Parts: sequence; structure tokens; C-alpha cells
Amino acid sequence: MLSNIPISAIRIFEAAARTGSFRDAANELRLTSSAVSHAITKLEKTLCTTLFERSTRAVRLTPAGENLMRHAGTAFDELRRGLEEVSARGPQLVRVHSAPSFAAQWLAPRLSRFLAAQPKLDVRLAASTDYARFNNDDYDIDIVYGEPRAEGVEITPLKEETVVPLCSPAVASAIHKPADLLHQSLIRSDVKRVQWHQWFGANGIESPALHRMRFDRSFLAIAAAVEGLGVALESTLLAERELAAGRLVAPLAGRSTDIRYIGHSLVYPRASRRRAAVRAFAEWLTSELDY
Repeated sequence: MLSNIPISAIRIFEAAARTGSFRDAANELRLTSSAVSHAITKLEKTLCTTLFERSTRAVRLTPAGENLMRHAGTAFDELRRGLEEVSARGPQLVRVHSAPSFAAQWLAPRLSRFLAAQPKLDVRLAASTDYARFNNDDYDIDIVYGEPRAEGVEITPLKEETVVPLCSPAVASAIHKPADLLHQSLIRSDVKRVQWHQWFGANGIESPALHRMRFDRSFLAIAAAVEGLGVALESTLLAERELAAGRLVAPLAGRSTDIRYIGHSLVYPRASRRRAAVRAFAEWLTSELDY
């Protein structure tokens, strides 16, 4: 029986089972949905069993399909590892997707440390507010801001961040207590999970209604604060280079209530944990944040 089943059919089955979608499997394998459906139907006839329960919106593995997927998934994971080992003579690529401000403010300035520690690895970094789709094999790792939405992935919450008012030293000279911010230009990051009204509420002050400047990225708000355009409510993790250089200060440090939260998470497919390159990047990232 095995001689009658081409490896391509098992590859199509594995992709459909992993993604839970004939369409997504087709996109990943650069086939049509009908070609995927036809290949799986032919595989089911050869095996004399039903592998998927079909509905108009999704497909779901039957017990027989789940059994086959356990073996097929393991086999393809081992095959990927073998291919990586064989091709290890040249640099291996780690494809990283990240939330934009984390990429610009924290990750990119530190990549030289990772590359120095892992001379056989290369990194390709992309940044956007979209979530990485692992089923099309474009990325190995995603650094997500907010709640991760992907399924079938490992999720590691990253370092707790402290959100405080930040401004240039010149602006800070007029800020001595939380209420002084009511007389300052407040910079708003529209997509940030911690907003000014939350900070003012935590400090027992009614939040002002207007903000003179609004940005859709934290790195833009940080840059505006460095230029003395106002006070930004931002993460000290994202702004740590500006704080270390003295371009930004926290004028109310020790004199106000800060907000702490975990804003970013490391996400990657469970199967990718077996890849040495992915494991090396994940371990470096978490150790760098704990430093």
C-alpha cells in the first residue's frame, strides 16, 4: 500500500491537518484548493478511511486523521531537522516578525549581539502591526504586541514593562508633581494598551480631554518627546536608549504611581522549537530581556 502513496500526498495531508484548512494548505503549497481536496480524497480512498470531516467553513480531523497526523507531523519535523543539519555549512536564516516599535527601539539595536554570539546564523527582520502567519512559511518567530491570536503556537510573555511620563530635560524642569502634566502638551500613542486616562486615574487626577499630538506608533511618540514637543506616556523598556543617553527623563520618578504590564509576547509554531536556529534566537531574546 505504501508504494501506492506518493510523498506529495502525505505532504498535502500534513499541511491541511496543521492549518485546519484546505485553502490555507493550498496557499502554503502553491496549489489550488481543488487540487488539495482531490489529493486528500484520493489518499482516503487508498487508505480506505476518512481523514477529515468536511463542512462549508472548515475541515476537522477524524480519529484516523489525528492518528496519521501524529506520525506525519513527527516525520516532517525530523525531515526538516535533517535538512537543516545537512545545509548547516552555510549561514542559517531566522525570519523574525515584530511589532514596529519593539523592532525599532529595542530589537534592531541589539541584533549585533545575537549575530556575534551566533556567527552561523543570519536574521531577516520585518515589522508591521499585522500578526505573522506561520502557515505560509514566511516567518519563524513573531514578537507580538497585545494578545497573541495564532493557534498551535508556543507563547512566551516577555518582560514586564513600566509605563511612565517621559520628556526632554528642558520640559521636565516645569514638572514636579502629577498635576503639573495638566499644563503640558501630552503626546498620545493611539495603539498603546496603556493610555493617559489610565495613568491619570491611577494618580487620582481627572484626565484632560485633549491631546495636541497623536501618533500611531510608540517610536514616533518617543521621538517627538526627545525633540521637546511634549510629554509621552511610554514604556521605559522601549525608551531605554534615550533614557540612558539623557535625551529623555522621567520627571515624576518616585513621585507618582507607575503602570506596569506585559506588553509583548514571543510567538512561534510548536514544531519550530525543534529548530536549533529558532531555539537559539528565542533563548537569546529572553536572556537579553532578563539582563
